[in-house]
Amino acid sequence: MSTHYPLDDANLTTRAAGSDVVPPGERIERHAPVDRAFHWVTAFTMFVLLGTSLLPIVGIRFAWVDAHWMAGILLTLLVLFHIVRSLVWQQLRTIWVHSSDLGELSGKPTPGKYTLAQKLMHHAFTVALLTAVVTGVMMLAKVQTPFLTRDPYLFTEKTWGIIHVLHDFATFLSVTLVIIHIYFSLLPEKRMYLRAMVKGWITREELKEHHDGTGS
Repeated sequence: MSTHYPLDDANLTTRAAGSDVVPPGERIERHAPVDRAFHWVTAFTMFVLLGTSLLPIVGIRFAWVDAHWMAGILLTLLVLFHIVRSLVWQQLRTIWVHSSDLGELSGKPTPGKYTLAQKLMHHAFTVALLTAVVTGVMMLAKVQTPFLTRDPYLFTEKTWGIIHVLHDFATFLSVTLVIIHIYFSLLPEKRMYLRAMVKGWITREELKEHHDGTGS
């Protein structure tokens, strides 16, 4: 049984600021350590990929090819890890959009773990990353690596054009999504989700206010 803690004005202010001064019994784990590690390693990898692909376009010259393909392989492994973990250890239904999620548009608390906006963001990232990974693996044929022999004639010129267009689409979609993701994570009313991704928990009051508890 959880212990009740009186919510005076000072306590409410502290919690709103996302401070750690919250009794342990009032903390609810939202993200396991492995999921937080996956998120931040993926974020770092994405920044490396975006930086090495876009900075040369704006005139910043450096040896970017090796860093780009190595980060691409790491991203591929991370995506595969996430797929396996989602299928085996997690419940996919928590991230699907259900009709009950539409109640959020009228101001009702979010059913389950993720908000409608978070689910849509996840699906958009899924499209961007899967497109980037598949086309990126194909594009490795143009790069000399320790484990592959370079073969720029593996595909026809037309096919290479389609691959590059899709890869560029994934790049610019990713840039857009990263900007949106960072912007909303820094909003005061969303700061609890950022804290949860750093430290793993939200408070019981935050859970009660933003989620109705009908889903996991």
